[in-house]
Amino acid sequence: MSGVYVVLEDRGGRISRISWEALAAANILAAQSGSKANAIVIGAQTEPLAQESASKAVAKVARIEHPLLAQYTSDGFRAALEQFIRAESPAYLVFPHSYQVRDYGPALAARLGRVLIGDVTAIGAGPVFIRSLMQGRLSGSYSSSGSGPCLVSVQSGAFRADAAETSPAEIATFTPTIDASQIRTKPGEPFRGTAQTVDLGSAQLIVAVGRGIKEADNLPLVQDLASALGAEIAASRPICDNGWLPIERQVGSSGQTVTPKLYLAVGISGAIQHLVGMKGSQCIVAINKDAEAPIFEVADYGIVGDLFEVVPALTEAIKSARQ
Repeated sequence: MSGVYVVLEDRGGRISRISWEALAAANILAAQSGSKANAIVIGAQTEPLAQESASKAVAKVARIEHPLLAQYTSDGFRAALEQFIRAESPAYLVFPHSYQVRDYGPALAARLGRVLIGDVTAIGAGPVFIRSLMQGRLSGSYSSSGSGPCLVSVQSGAFRADAAETSPAEIATFTPTIDASQIRTKPGEPFRGTAQTVDLGSAQLIVAVGRGIKEADNLPLVQDLASALGAEIAASRPICDNGWLPIERQVGSSGQTVTPKLYLAVGISGAIQHLVGMKGSQCIVAINKDAEAPIFEVADYGIVGDLFEVVPALTEAIKSARQ
């Protein structure tokens, strides 16, 4: 068995952002053996997806095609991938930790007599796969043993998506044998958490507000800062629990996981449930009057001071700099 493969998902005819993050994880894994990862795209007509994938850091792209794969079904994807794995014998198979993978991934692992190591946040030498436990309070290290492929899914926001590359990747087509009688379910509408969901995961600049803001009437102070920066506004759980901002603005273990270029935390103490959702940000700036606040342990820059004094001054400085 050899090779690292990553299964890429499409959203609206384009590869999803979390899939590129899974590719970044797969290439970390492949680099341990001095190689590049290979990509898999699945569907009825996959040529556009394969061409998009071939422009990334992959050695080759496998197109798994069949008319019964035009729409996602757990049975169809499981059967197609099982046949591909048995034919190609990859050593590792990496997935985005998406709703689809959570649907068919365990069934695929069971058919292969393997275990799916889910929601991985880091990959160490060995390889060793790191997962967060108890809402980020603990980390667990896992390794694969026995014969057969190692199946891994990676947490959204845990890995940085690779920049596009010009890559002469090989593209090959694999046609599984699937009968309509094997598809026991009918596809419905794609899952949406809420009709007004904000995709903070794709935001490059985020200003997040915590309980230090004291009351809802003070939110415009932080919203002005976000507007001056051209940033999305986010929040810790207490703000959303109080209904001051909608739940889709929540960052943390029970909200969204984000990896922006800049994460500006205003009045956020830094509970572990919040940190697990934003600690992968490229640059973290924290404003808090408590010098011992846990947020400063992960911050690249910290301002110890009263946010009601610091934030207006920072907002004015940004506006002046942009004039």
